Amino acid sequence: MIESAVDVGVNNDLRAFLIYGFAVVAVVGTMLGLSFVLGQRKNAHSKNLPFESGIVSVGSAQFHTTIHFYLPAILFIIFDLEVVFLFSWALVVREAGWAGFIEIAIFISVLLIALLYLARVGALDWRTQIQKRELRTMVGPGGVTNRKEFKL
Repeated sequence: MIESAVDVGVNNDLRAFLIYGFAVVAVVGTMLGLSFVLGQRKNAHSKNLPFESGIVSVGSAQFHTTIHFYLPAILFIIFDLEVVFLFSWALVVREAGWAGFIEIAIFISVLLIALLYLARVGALDWRTQIQKRELRTMVGPGGVTNRKEFKL
């Protein structure tokens, strides 16, 4: 005999999902509504000034800093997330069989190709532009560099 969706409990799962979705929308709406009702509406000059724990701030709030390691940090996050997939595969390695092994081999191959590409284009080079320029000027005959003078 074929069981209907009601007998299997699909409707109950859908109902629970809809209730959860409604609750999320209600909580977000309530929080936004309360912040609109209770929030300040007055724009003052002092409201836009940076507060430094009671210390008088020096200089402009529009100070720009350079971030040298943002690309390696992003690459670390990307490749770190891939480890989650490897751990989940390790949990089901026996059930996955040869098909799972081939899939993970392809997955690791793509990761290694991406890592080699990033290393080749210099995305993993941690030196700043100034350090790269100094290193180019220090290269002697035969490509030998005096590394005692060069600080990383």
